[in-house]
Amino acid sequence: MSTPSLGAVGVPTATAGKAQATGVPAPLAHPVEVATLWRPSAPCTPQGCVDATGPARAVPLAALRIAAVLLLLIVGFLLTPLGGRIPGTLVRRWSRWVVRAAGVRVRIDGGAAPEGGLLLVANHVSWLDIPLLAAVRPARMLAKSEIRDWPVAGWMTARSGALFIDRDRIRALPGTVARIAEALRAGDAVAVFPEGSTWCGRAQGHFRRAAFQAALDAGVPVQPVRLRYRAAQGTPDTAAAFVGADSLLTSVWRVVRARELVAEAEVREPIAPGSCPDRRSLAEAAQLSTGLGGVVRRRLPVRTGGGRA
Repeated sequence: MSTPSLGAVGVPTATAGKAQATGVPAPLAHPVEVATLWRPSAPCTPQGCVDATGPARAVPLAALRIAAVLLLLIVGFLLTPLGGRIPGTLVRRWSRWVVRAAGVRVRIDGGAAPEGGLLLVANHVSWLDIPLLAAVRPARMLAKSEIRDWPVAGWMTARSGALFIDRDRIRALPGTVARIAEALRAGDAVAVFPEGSTWCGRAQGHFRRAAFQAALDAGVPVQPVRLRYRAAQGTPDTAAAFVGADSLLTSVWRVVRARELVAEAEVREPIAPGSCPDRRSLAEAAQLSTGLGGVVRRRLPVRTGGGRA
């Protein structure tokens, strides 16, 4: 089984909201897209959904946190051998460090995700979801094809072993599903955000079914993970949400200035191969597990940022 490179930190897709003049370079700006069946859109916007963070960290400290995140990304990239793979334990630990460097504590509850071929699915809230999910189980990301053309990030994402999907060519979907299934049969974990867009965390989008067909074809389990962001006192917090017309820089700056933000990943009970007859029921089971009413796997001692992976 292979695991992705340390440089495998892509940029999540988020849509909806009215475009704003942010002054941010296009590769870092939040794409404003027309919602279609294949380009789902969320109603969440920074103005309507993102909470005020309260007392913010001082600007110099926030800037240092951004520098620390960038340093970790660069170090991870440089330490990854060309075309090589690195131990999953190191990827998990490094992923925690990336989140902690942004000033966000990490909490992972539940049992360990299964080894071998696995479809890893989670709800989508923030750009932090990517390293947070990698801290649960290193995986090849399913990424939109536009990322491949982004400066630096596109090359790093491609080098990490990401699987790209062209959302403008619906006829290409069967080929994408086949590539996912091939990776799963080879023993890789593939990580997917089935909502297809980021939501603020107070609501959840509908899980698209295509990726679940790959799990059925490959005969591998599906591992649902519920991602949430909370304040230190345990109340839900949307400061980490990357939604609407947000730019990546705006979202990153909001996160590094927030105080005592906690990122939580709840590893749910895996869905065994053959337990659902078709991709519709499999997607519904996974969505139920990551939303209200899902059953958390047996609790293990809480692992916080800085601890062992």
